[in-house]
Amino acid sequence: MSKILVIAEHLHGKLNLATARAVSAAIAVKGQAIDVLVLSDAPDPIAAEAAKIDGVSRVLTVARAENAHPLAAVLAPQITQAAAGYSHVFAPSTTFGKDVAPRVAALLGVAQVSDVMSVEASHTFKRPIYAGNAIVTVEADAAHTVVATIRTASWPVAASGAQSAPIEALSIDVALPTHTRFVELKQGSSDRPDLQSASKVVSGGRGVGSKENFEIIYKFADKIGAAVGASRAAVDAGYVPNEMQVGQTGKIIAPELYMAIGISGAIQHLTGIKDAGTIVAINKDGEAPIFEIADFGLVGDLFKIVPELEAALG
Repeated sequence: MSKILVIAEHLHGKLNLATARAVSAAIAVKGQAIDVLVLSDAPDPIAAEAAKIDGVSRVLTVARAENAHPLAAVLAPQITQAAAGYSHVFAPSTTFGKDVAPRVAALLGVAQVSDVMSVEASHTFKRPIYAGNAIVTVEADAAHTVVATIRTASWPVAASGAQSAPIEALSIDVALPTHTRFVELKQGSSDRPDLQSASKVVSGGRGVGSKENFEIIYKFADKIGAAVGASRAAVDAGYVPNEMQVGQTGKIIAPELYMAIGISGAIQHLTGIKDAGTIVAINKDGEAPIFEIADFGLVGDLFKIVPELEAALG
């Protein structure tokens, strides 16, 4: 029977929802047990959150001062040792997961499975290729541990609160590398919802025209309580910082509502929103590719349409 170890992602003492999405994928494997591994200098509050996720059998904690910051070079040897006896090791396909999972796979001597969209059987998965234009079915060797990253946009957040799984401390006796050190973490601060977990997202593209004009996107997003995203063209033009980029080389998101304003719809951008619920496009070019996948499309000047929409909302 399968035993799955899910690597918890957390920041500033709080569990990232991406972990609960990875647990959903683990549940789909229909294994014998699902354990969550929390590596931190102070894992207790994070472990308490993880213990409440439905489907979790145990939460394992590794408390070491070296785990104060999520450095893949430091975490991977510990995860590798903790993974003994597990058939699967799952991590969310986020910046964190994409950093640490390949190192774990290398240390275990296995090939990693990336961006798992669905579980067909215990060792058979579907994942996107060619910028999401095709879905491939891959089968991992059942004789070896499966190390996989989970495409969070394709999985729901596992329910939480109905249980409290036992929490156990692990003692990991492994020499940790010292060639990698933490310097500082720089991240954009915003009162708006988090882009990757928001239920509503408003994104602007090259058609917005300038950094100053992007204020129309911010204002409309605030009106409807949405997160703000952008196309790569808008990021490259300097309208917004790169942490707001949505698409193949940015963030893969799955909001209930996605509004693409002044975005033509390059395939790399569409890859990032393929799992969105309802897609609304506003563009002056009626032939823009975004209209091929939009549920609702408005052809016209965004600087007229957006204020009209805002006014209609009251």
